Amino acid sequence: MPDVTISAARPDQLDSAAAVLAEGFRDDPVMLGFVPRGPRRHARLVDLFAAMMRSIPTGRRAVDVAVVDGDGGVVGAAVWEAPRTRASSPLRLPVSWAELGQLPRYLRALGLGGLVPAARHQSTLAAPRPRLPHWYLGEIAVGDAARGLGVGTSLIEHRLATVDERGEAAYLESSTERNRALYRRMGFVELGPIRGLPGATPAAMWRPATSSRGATSDRSGSVTAPTSS
Repeated sequence: MPDVTISAARPDQLDSAAAVLAEGFRDDPVMLGFVPRGPRRHARLVDLFAAMMRSIPTGRRAVDVAVVDGDGGVVGAAVWEAPRTRASSPLRLPVSWAELGQLPRYLRALGLGGLVPAARHQSTLAAPRPRLPHWYLGEIAVGDAARGLGVGTSLIEHRLATVDERGEAAYLESSTERNRALYRRMGFVELGPIRGLPGATPAAMWRPATSSRGATSDRSGSVTAPTSS
């Protein structure tokens, strides 16, 4: 595998990033609730991720890509949303001007009958988001050809360097214990399971700001969810 470079995605790289995300999430149990198995599922996932990325306001959107040195191929992508005071998931129905512009792609991805269930799933995911400002890692995936080479870890560390430099917190959801183990090594702690999604119970995970690293735990070892004052 040639060397890869991690950098902020250019606008013309978003579709390639969406294709990598679709590949990486094809068997994800949470994503199956948004786009069930069926004809054109890969193309529908590409449309969903492309619409989602372009729906995040430019000032808050941070898409990092892992690009193969030399040929420029995108082999990994991580979609972050910069801190804001109210929780919201990247996977949300069109409500802003940016999102309205992506409505055709949302419809191709979800179908008219899938919009309401998608909104319901999004609300379930967003409910446990802490009220404190934080970076939100919405999606991260590595293409099949680059898996097991540390690309995913490099993608996360690239953004966390900025997060730590600014003394800010981070949040994500994780569907598998393998991924949760990786995130724990990076300083994330589990807030608890997210219930109410069909076929999946992801864990909410929080990484305190550098100024308050070391979340408060009760005697049972569970983490107290952070809240705004």
